[in-house]
Formats: sequence, C-alpha cells, structure tokens
Amino acid sequence: MTAAAPAKSLTVAVIGNPNTGKSTLFSALTGLHARIGNYPGVTVEKKVGCVDHDGVCLNLVDLPGTYSLSPRSLDEMVSVDVLLGRQLDVGQIDVVLCIVDASNLERNLYVVSQVLDIGLPTVLVLNMWDVALSRDIRIDVAVLSQRLGIPVLTCEAHKRTNIAAIKSALVTAAQQPTRTPQRLFPPEFYREIEALREQTTVGKNVLPDFLLERLLLDAGGYVEQWQTKQHSQALPAQLTAARDRLKAAGCRIPAVEAKVRYAWARQLLTGVAQQPTARPTTSSDKLDRFFTHKVWGLVVFCLVMFTIFQAIYSGAEPLMLMLEQGQNALGDAIGSLMPIGPFRSLIVDGIVAGVGGVLAFVPQIALLFLFISLLEDCGYMARAAFLMDKLMVKVGLSGKSFVPLMSSFACAIPGIMATRVIENRRDRFVTILVAPLMSCSARLPVYVLLIGAFIPDVWYGGWLPLQGLTLFTMQALGAIVAIPVAWILKMTFFKGETPPFVMELPSYKWPSPRIVLSRVYDRVKSFIVRAGTLIFATNVLVWATAYYPGDHAEERRLQAEVASLREQHGAVIKQYEETEEARRGEVPPEVAAISAAEDAANRESQRLLEISYLGRTGRALEPVFLPLGWDWRIGVGVIASFPAREVIVATLGTIYSLGRDVDAESQGLQSALRSATWPDGRPIYTIPVALSVMVFFALCAQCASTLMVIRRETAHWGWAAFTFVYMTVLAYAGAWGTYHVGLWFMS
Repeated sequence: MTAAAPAKSLTVAVIGNPNTGKSTLFSALTGLHARIGNYPGVTVEKKVGCVDHDGVCLNLVDLPGTYSLSPRSLDEMVSVDVLLGRQLDVGQIDVVLCIVDASNLERNLYVVSQVLDIGLPTVLVLNMWDVALSRDIRIDVAVLSQRLGIPVLTCEAHKRTNIAAIKSALVTAAQQPTRTPQRLFPPEFYREIEALREQTTVGKNVLPDFLLERLLLDAGGYVEQWQTKQHSQALPAQLTAARDRLKAAGCRIPAVEAKVRYAWARQLLTGVAQQPTARPTTSSDKLDRFFTHKVWGLVVFCLVMFTIFQAIYSGAEPLMLMLEQGQNALGDAIGSLMPIGPFRSLIVDGIVAGVGGVLAFVPQIALLFLFISLLEDCGYMARAAFLMDKLMVKVGLSGKSFVPLMSSFACAIPGIMATRVIENRRDRFVTILVAPLMSCSARLPVYVLLIGAFIPDVWYGGWLPLQGLTLFTMQALGAIVAIPVAWILKMTFFKGETPPFVMELPSYKWPSPRIVLSRVYDRVKSFIVRAGTLIFATNVLVWATAYYPGDHAEERRLQAEVASLREQHGAVIKQYEETEEARRGEVPPEVAAISAAEDAANRESQRLLEISYLGRTGRALEPVFLPLGWDWRIGVGVIASFPAREVIVATLGTIYSLGRDVDAESQGLQSALRSATWPDGRPIYTIPVALSVMVFFALCAQCASTLMVIRRETAHWGWAAFTFVYMTVLAYAGAWGTYHVGLWFMS
C-alpha cells in the first residue's frame, strides 16, 4: 500500500479596499481554519487561513484593507513586502486574489492596477454583485476578463455564492506563466527608473521594479526613507532632480499616478460597465439622511454608544461575577485538597488567581467585539467614524479613534484591542497610548472606598451632592487630561500631517452571524493566548513578592485553627446568622472564638506582608510617597495593585488586619482608614489625602494587564514602558498638586 502524495500547497495573498467584503470572503473561503498573529516587528495583524481544494492546499494571507500600495510607514510596507515575496514568514506568493466592490468598480481598480504592475498571477473577484444589480449596474464579466488578461468572477460573499469557483480559479491561475507587468506611465518615467536602478544597486542586491516605481512616485514615503538609510543622504537630491526632469516633461510627481491609473480604469471599463446616468436613490441613501444628519445622526450615535457602553459596563458584570465565583470555588476546592503552605498558596493565590485575572476580561472583550463586529458588518461603523471625525480631528485623531476610547471607560484592554480598526499608524498608536487614561471600571472600587470614608455626602448647606460630584469628577478626569496628552503626542513622537479622512460608506445590510461570531472568537482567542500569558505571569510574580521571604508557619497554624473551628461549629454559626442574636449583638462563645482566631490570623498576615519583599519595597519608597501625604501602607497598596487596580482594597484589608475578604463598601475597612494615624497621632487619611490617592489612580498606569496588551498591540516593549512612565509621572504630579491645593484650601 503506497502512501498518498502530499497535497500541493499554494500561497494566496488576499487584497482589496476597505469595506469591499474582503474579510467576509476570506472567512467564507477558510471557515474557522484561520490563525491570527502579528508580522514580526510591526503592529500589522497577520491573518492566515488554509483550505483544501481538489488536493491543493490554499494558504490564504489576508492583507490589511488598503486604497493603494503606496507605503508611508513600516506597517504599510508589509503588504508590499508580502506581494514581492520579501516577507520571510510568508514566503513567495503564488497568486493574488483581488477583491473589489462591483458597485464602485472604477475607483476600486486603482489598487488592482498596482497589483498588476507587480506581475503576479491574479484573480479578480467582483464582490457585492447583488448591490451592483440592485443599482442597475451591468458589467460584462467576460469582456472585462479578456481585457485584463486574468480570471474575473462575481461573488456575494455574505451569501457564500461562487466560493468553489473562486477556489478553482486560484488553482488554475497559479499554474499560468508569470505575467509581464503592465507599463502605464510615459517612457520618460521608465528611463528614470533605469537610472535609479543603477544608483540603488549594491552588488547582487537589486530593488524590484515595483519598489523603484514607489521610490520615485512616493515623495517622502517609506521606500525613500528606507533607501536613504541603506545608501546615502545624496539619494533624496537625486530623486528630487529626477522628479524635476519628469515635471518638465509633463509628468508631474505624484499627480501623474492618479491621472494614469484612473485613465486606465476608465478606458478599461468603456463598453464593459454600464450604469444609469442618474444614480438611483437606494435604501441606504434614505437611511443616511437620518443616520448621518448633523443633529439626528448624533442623537442616534449617542444612543448606540450608550447602549454599547452600558452592555460592556453592566452587561458583562454577571458573567464576570460568575467567573469570579468559579475562580473562588476552584481555589477553595483545590485548597481543601492540599495542606496549607507555600505550594498551596502558589496554586490558589498565584496560578488560579492569575488565570482568573485573565479570564475576568473575557466577557468585556467578547461583548465589545460583538458590538463592533455587528456595527462593522451592518455598515454603521463607517457612519459613526464619519460623525465623530470633526470632533476627534481637533486633537489630531480621526473619527475611528472614538469607539476604542469610549470602550476604554469599561476596560482599557478591549479598547486598545479595538484600535485595530484604525489603519493610520500614528492615529492608532496615539489612541493606544491615551486609552488607559479613560477611567475604567477597575478604578471604581478605589473611588467608592475613599469617597464613602472621607468625602461628606453634601456640601454648601446640604444642596450640593459632594460624593456624586467627586465620583463624576474622577470618572471624567482621565478623559479631560487625554485631550492635551494626545495633542502633545501628535506634536512630538507622532509628527506628520493628519491624513485626509477617507472612508467609503458601504450599503447597509443584515450582519452575518457566522462572520460576527468568527471575529469575536478570533479576538477572544488572541487575547487569551497572547496577552493572557503575560498577565498571568505578572500576577504570579506579584504574588511571590507579597509571599516571600517570611516564615508562614504561624499563619498556617492559625488558618488551620480557623478552618477547624468553622468545621466544628458550623451549625452554631448558621443558627447565629439566622436568629435575632446577630442583630442584637449577642455573640455565642463559639462565634467569638472563631472571630478571635480570624483576628489573630489577619494580624499574622499583616505582619508577613510588612516583612515581604512587597512590604519592604513600600517602606523603602515611603520618602517618595510622603510629598503626596501617603504613608508606606498606601504605597504598598499601590504597588500590590499593579496586576489590577481594584486589588488595593484587598491589600489594605490585609494591612489593617481585616483580611482580604473586604470590599469597597466595607464599614470595617472605612473605619480602619479613618482611625489610621502617623506615629505622632495625626490622622493619615484626610480629605486631601483621599483626593490625592483617587487622582493618582485616575491617571496612573496601575494595570499590568493593560501594559501587556499595549506591548502586544504595538509589538514593542518600549511603548508599554513609555506608557507606564508618562502616566506615572502624570499621576504623581496630579496627586501632588491635589494634596497641596487641598491642604491650602482646608487651612
């Protein structure tokens, strides 16, 4: 019996304009057999899917949606490198699948003409064929294929029509001989290209023709910057001279490219595409009169955003509570099977808590990307970006930055991940770097604890609700500060002209459940596999610094005593909690014994935390915290909350011998904070100190999970470190100013 021959493998690059259904067709071709990652060294997402067709394995590489192959940054260069076979983790491309909107064919052919310049076997898919027919647009597909010299097929990706024919066309096209790249430009242009070839060739390192064209056409673009570094500073002057010669010959750079390519597209479609002289009014046009209206459109937008915000903020809470309860139940179950000791603490407090710290974000991430996918697939996301562009452009961003920033009020992690919808690298990075300033839900326990303990309920004769006003101010503070921060980032690290806001408004349609759920699954999986591992490692590291190097023998003995007493007197405790005795304050001896044992265990936990590496760090840094009005215990709480901001509540509970099972509304913890004093008897916590702590948490990057996701999305640890440093400095300055202004105000 002979072994079956291995299937032949072909690599297919999938390219097209945004909003042409490219991702929908990619999903239709590959199903769930796709993996997501990043290209090495850049933030561009790499989505690769595999599908078998007639014994041939098609490896589809989904390139970012683009209107042209004119790279302005390293991120945008990725698509060009993939098509030229210069991306090592992809390899040589066998065939290109170009996807265009059949109802807007002339403009979509711009990028198709650039692909044809490369000379690879190509298949053109006219997607949204049903939309074109509904607009009475008629295209002679056979003649178009003959003129282009490549296979042309029609498709309705959301209905999964003609999928098998597209696969067959890809296999057939890959077997055809290499195409001769078309030459659309005047002869003078190609003479300059030959001269550039001589100037840029070093040994056997010869630039492909397409890159030489980009070098000449894209003044100040990425290829010019890259080649200047590779060769010499004389290259820009040579390019300027070449462009001047072309200008004198009537071939002005860069305007000639748009002129030539659109002239080619118009000539190509003459007699091939017919459409009504007057564009018919579609149902999408009628809806847009309302959804993009400067008043009613904003009203609808606010309602949609409010719904999404509430769903992420409140709708995810039951799921997160279930996960937290499951984590606690699992920790208790594992703990009951293991003897009290460092290994049990590692498993329960380190590993189980670390996994829980990762999974806690999943409901918010899933809900956010569910809404984003629904809005994208139905066509409303483009309208939302259009409506918000005028507002966002004032700080140098685009309308696409609004949804990620708004989402960050629930949690910065899904908000940062949502920046993938922003094609422009500068806008995407600035949005990522200011997203953590939005006051996420994890900060709320800190606000509730300190406002409840120190801020008066009302002020000015009882009519000003001071607690509510303080909470609102803290929630809004980060967003207010983000405006100048974004402007400064755009003026310094991310200089450059804000690109014109170009976005097609696709036709409205019902979202495809398959596509939407596939996108949500991809995003959640990506978070758990990549960012989740880093978050988990950070949680375990912080656990270790809080556990070691103390001797936990006495703590173990006391915890065992508490467990034994609870087991021994369980019936008494239950009866006590269900009777009037608890309300009258009459405590049975058994309950009193358990309380005394718990108090002793909590005091021992406090002592161990003080002598741990974490506690020692807090004491060592106390001089840094003193200008803010803080003692070392607040500093320990701040450091311990690095995995997640809300951890400070449990840490303060341990520090003040109340145990970790306290919450932000615990009267015992609030009372302990009010009673805490300096060695000279002065109270530690005052209104200025409470406000100082809240301002610090409102502005700091006190969330390792967020920093790990920033590293993941920017593909560089430097930006995560930069975020931590600039936000910590900002938070310290804000806390210092708040404390001293508060002291002056109360003096």
